[in-house]
Amino acid sequence: MPTLPLNDGTTIPQLGFGTLNVSRDRTRSEKNTAATAEIVGSALGMGYRHIDTAQMYGNEAGVGRAVAASGIPREQLHVTSKLGNGNHDPGEVHRSFDRTLNELRLARLDLFLIHWPLPSLYNGDYVTTWRAVTDLVRDGRLRTAGVSNFQPAHLDRVIGETGIVPAVNQIEVHPYFRNDTARDASAAHGIAVEAWSPLGQGAVLDDPVLDRIALAQAKTPAQVVLRWHIQHGHVVFPKTTHRQRMAENLDVFGFALSAEEMAAIDGLDRGPAGRIGPDPDTFAWIP
Repeated sequence: MPTLPLNDGTTIPQLGFGTLNVSRDRTRSEKNTAATAEIVGSALGMGYRHIDTAQMYGNEAGVGRAVAASGIPREQLHVTSKLGNGNHDPGEVHRSFDRTLNELRLARLDLFLIHWPLPSLYNGDYVTTWRAVTDLVRDGRLRTAGVSNFQPAHLDRVIGETGIVPAVNQIEVHPYFRNDTARDASAAHGIAVEAWSPLGQGAVLDDPVLDRIALAQAKTPAQVVLRWHIQHGHVVFPKTTHRQRMAENLDVFGFALSAEEMAAIDGLDRGPAGRIGPDPDTFAWIP
């Protein structure tokens, strides 16, 4: 599994396993914890070593159970979680992070992200939240701090007011929504891009352009899209509950897309109309 260097001197596996909605719902129940543990355990058994979760997914306990049961040495694993939207107060950043470590059964987390900037909430103050997240690195409980769904103005503000550059920006990216403004702004600051919904929640997989390239490459459309991300330098963590697709999603390093194929996929971009998830400039949901 290739790794990418981050601006804080650490590295991150380029391909991981996403856990959004791997259980029936986000209720913190024994049934959902067991279901998450089984699915994540399967992924770990197939060779995934990078697991992405979040406080708001409600499944950190299941991820922690799978990690503990895997027997994989801790130094071989990369575990990411994200700050819940109701935990932006600095005190809650620290308290909720402690709960995250407890649920994940970890002494130290590899990567922790502010899940959403929420610019219209908390008096528009996500800078204080960022300072609190970076404090976790200084006290040794967190290896790498980053953000998620941050627009160019959000990045400029946290960097300008704190002098601390996030190592990662996890944003929506897929062929129908390249999200060039946020990707370019991240790159300008030396911030790695993680692509959530890398397959566009399946919406892109029936596109005839992808079908044509998949046929030429003797791969599936999903593998072609993931390879497109890999060649763009994105970190990706597709989610599936099916073992066959888990294996398929891992098998994206034995071929390469041509420049013409990359350009054809780039050309599928629909701009803002291709966005599937919420707009980070207006999203203001707290569960």
